[in-house]
This record gives sequence, structure tokens and C-alpha cells, in this order.
Amino acid sequence: MLVGIKGVAARIRELETKMSREEVALRIGDDFVAKMFGEKNNDEILDHSIRTAMALLTEGVVSAPTEGIAKIGLGKNDDGTTYLMIYYAGPIRSAGGTAQALSVLVGDYVRAKLGIGRYRPRPEEVERYIEEIRQYNTIMSLQYLPSEAEIRLIVENCPVCIDGEATEKEEVSGHRNLPRVETNAVRGGMALVLAEGIAGKARKLKSKVEKMQMQGWDWLDKLIAGAGKACGRYRVPLPQASNRSTKYLRDLIGGRPVFSYPMRKGGFRLRYGRSRNTGFATAGFNPATLYILGEFLAVGTQMKLERPGKACGVVPVDTIEGPTGPS
Repeated sequence: MLVGIKGVAARIRELETKMSREEVALRIGDDFVAKMFGEKNNDEILDHSIRTAMALLTEGVVSAPTEGIAKIGLGKNDDGTTYLMIYYAGPIRSAGGTAQALSVLVGDYVRAKLGIGRYRPRPEEVERYIEEIRQYNTIMSLQYLPSEAEIRLIVENCPVCIDGEATEKEEVSGHRNLPRVETNAVRGGMALVLAEGIAGKARKLKSKVEKMQMQGWDWLDKLIAGAGKACGRYRVPLPQASNRSTKYLRDLIGGRPVFSYPMRKGGFRLRYGRSRNTGFATAGFNPATLYILGEFLAVGTQMKLERPGKACGVVPVDTIEGPTGPS
């Protein structure tokens, strides 16, 4: 195992014969709570369960479980109860939005088993999240920038405090020197988990919550209902067809070409598969396609796609269909 806990790998293999990988990531928390792997206290239980879940969800091929989670701790609410804090760092980006969101879910699952209270944010802390996530987006450009209302909904209702280490040199200007926030600098890991993880993957998160019958996540319905009304920094009309996505157009820079609008006739067709020269984050195009588009597309050019939704690099592939005219 990437996290180096003896006995965990065998237990995971046993559980995977009975349930999905995502369910195993949560259920393994029961074994940690029972101290099956030699945990001495709650701190170790929380740390080991969350890192193990991350390693499982990312298949041990990225640094997110060890480097993306800086530390895990407990804080005090104003009513005297304790709450769970997960400090995320920059490498959490390599986990992907779904794994980021599920790490919070695992933390909540184990927190509840241990009898640790929910996070109850102060008003100024909520405003800090809003300011900080928007500032981080100007620095690094998030794949999904939730609206102010969406950020407020998440922070006020998430049972776990999504915290983080300072990852940027820039500091917030408005909500500084807060007693329960360790730094005035922008926390990139926190912004990634809240925005691209919980807000961006709310539907997937809701399905896991329902499957595991977890309490305290009903607010995801409101988050999902509001998705699409506020598209990043701009207000974008909701498309009439439910299967259209405007996400790839949100941060369009003036002067860049748009080859097709959502689900418009004449756009690219998508075929899943790999050629020998397509790598991890590339898409293959017939060389004739690259030529007739004014030779704008070249090897290595980055494109944003309507679906699956992530960016890709351009590479030529002669085994895929070329451009065709109207039938």
C-alpha cells in the first residue's frame, strides 16, 4: 500500500469482492475505527482512514494521498464541541474532482463513527472562503468556479472543515487574521477540493451518500438544483436540451477560435479509444481535419471540449475518420 499500513491491502481485496471501490473507501473506515491495524488514537484513525481511501480511489498512481493531504486535525466550535479539519495541499489536484470530494465524505463517515461533532463556521469564515476561492481562480483558473451562493451553501452545511496550507504567495485582502484560519495566504488545496471536488462533482457525491445512507448531506440537492444557473464568473443561459454543456465556453479568451457550440451540427464527433501516439490527456484528429481548419490546430495545441469536459492536447491520428460534409 502507498500509505504503508500493514494488513490494509489484504482487507481491501476482501472487501472489493463484495462492493464497489468507492464503497470500500468508506467501509474500510469501520476497520480503522475498530483499530484493526494498530491505531492508537483518534488522530491516527482519521489520518489513516482518509489517506487509505485516497490511495484506493486514485489507484496509488499519484501523490495525492501522501502529499495532497498535509495533515488532519481537530478544532473547537463556539459551543465547545470538536470538529474535523482536513488540511489540503497543492498536490491534491492530481487526485481528480471525484476523489477530492470523496475524501471529505470519508472524513465525515469516520468522524461520525468516532462521535466527533460537525464543523460550525463563523460568518467571517464563510466570507473568507468566498473571497479566497475567487482569488485563487484569478491565479490558477479553476475548472469549475462555483457561485457565491454555492460556496456559502457548501461551507455552511459541510460537516467537515475543508482547510489547507498556503500554496500561493498572494494573500487575501478582506478577511485576514481569523483565529481559526492559520494563514492569510491563499490555500490552493482547499479551493480545489471545495470548488472542483464538492461543487463540481455534487451529483456523483450525492449518489455515494445515498448508497451509503449517510446523514447530513441533504443540502446536496440544493447544490445540484442550482448548478448551471451560475456558470463561473459569468451568467450563462441554461441550454434547452438537458444533454448540452456550456462549461467549456465559460472562460473563453477573446481571439481564440470556437469550432462548435454545444451540440451544434457540424461539430466534432467523439470516438473513444487510443492510438499508439495518443497519451494520457490527448485527443487524436485526422490530419485532414487539422489542415482544413485553417491550420490553426497543430500537434500540442490545447483544446477544451464540451464532453467529457476536460482539456486535451491535439495529436494527428490517421486511423480516425476525417472531416465530412453535410449528408
